[in-house]
Amino acid sequence: MNYYPESILKLIKSLSTLPGIGRKTAERLALHILHAPMHEAEAIASDIIELRQKVKLCSKCFALTDTEHCKICSNMNRDGSIICVVESPTDMAAIEKSGVFKGLYHILGGALSPMDGIGPDEIRIKELFLRARSNDIREVIIATGTDVEGEATASYIFDNLKILLKNLKNRDMIISRIASGVPMGGDLQYVDQVTMQRAMEGRRGF
Repeated sequence: MNYYPESILKLIKSLSTLPGIGRKTAERLALHILHAPMHEAEAIASDIIELRQKVKLCSKCFALTDTEHCKICSNMNRDGSIICVVESPTDMAAIEKSGVFKGLYHILGGALSPMDGIGPDEIRIKELFLRARSNDIREVIIATGTDVEGEATASYIFDNLKILLKNLKNRDMIISRIASGVPMGGDLQYVDQVTMQRAMEGRRGF
């Protein structure tokens, strides 16, 4: 690609670092941007900068947001007594697309993986337990992945929530696990809407 000016080569290199973007796709994107009207190129650059400057984590559920609380936590029509625990924002989006869940979320930011040095302190499990202490919470749905790490995370959360409930007198809270509509070893963000709907509607006690 030495026949391209340095500025194009730099953009191709930058674009090729994005997930799923190979060298050829990066080249096509760079040339498209080059030949696009100036206002379109400026809009893309501006949107990227705005995203980096404004997007942060919701202070309540840790979803992506550009305000203090995300749109779901701010929605008064959501059922604040039910928390669905997921690993990532893409998992939350997958459940939202199904349209069957009307509660709130808690995004862990990963799953337990001792082999990778990811323990309870590296993801937002303590924050979940703090939320679960509220008398307003009547159910926690554990919707972590069905791979080894996801199952280990689910078991850890379940065991510690049971201990929490034992220490909190007169607390009646359901702890459930997302049902078997999700295939073992599957990634929630790739599950179709029908399967997700069945998984949510058929959830069971842990």
